[in-house]
Amino acid sequence: MRTAVALLLLACAAALFPAPAAAADPVPTRYGLAVLGGMAYDPHRFGLALVQGYALLDYERVCFWQEAPEELRLRVEANLGLADREGERAVASLNLLAFRYLDRFGAAGWRPYLEAGIGVGYTDFKADGQGLRLNFNPQAGAGIEWDRPDGRAVQAGLRLHHLSNAGLDDDNRGINALLFTIGWLY
Repeated sequence: MRTAVALLLLACAAALFPAPAAAADPVPTRYGLAVLGGMAYDPHRFGLALVQGYALLDYERVCFWQEAPEELRLRVEANLGLADREGERAVASLNLLAFRYLDRFGAAGWRPYLEAGIGVGYTDFKADGQGLRLNFNPQAGAGIEWDRPDGRAVQAGLRLHHLSNAGLDDDNRGINALLFTIGWLY
């Protein structure tokens, strides 16, 4: 399992320091801010609210060793927020997601997207049967991006989140949540 953690850290480092692009016109890096809110539904019901900073990177520029579709991006994000679990409790995560626009289903000014990835998350609480406060954070989502006339964009979507320690501890009860997200891309 240490190998998996080392690979995750290496992937995050590669995303933060992308290699020079081979293409003549690389996709520009875009940055955004988002708010996420929703509800954990398993094993306990409690609210979640997060603030997120993120970057959308050209996938092929970061993962230069493989060709990628034009619509594919790498999303690097950091989240900080609160869980309404036995009072207000802290939640933080660092995630790396594959992010793909579905241009063929879009129209002028808007386009849908899919995203999926993994990261690490910390909660200052544990659910019953959850062995650790530091956990893996696989997630998947879908949404829509609306372009604004000033070159910025608004994104709105839904995400499924999971927190668990992947068997690093004998107690591995995960937490599952559904979150609504709205973000502003610059």
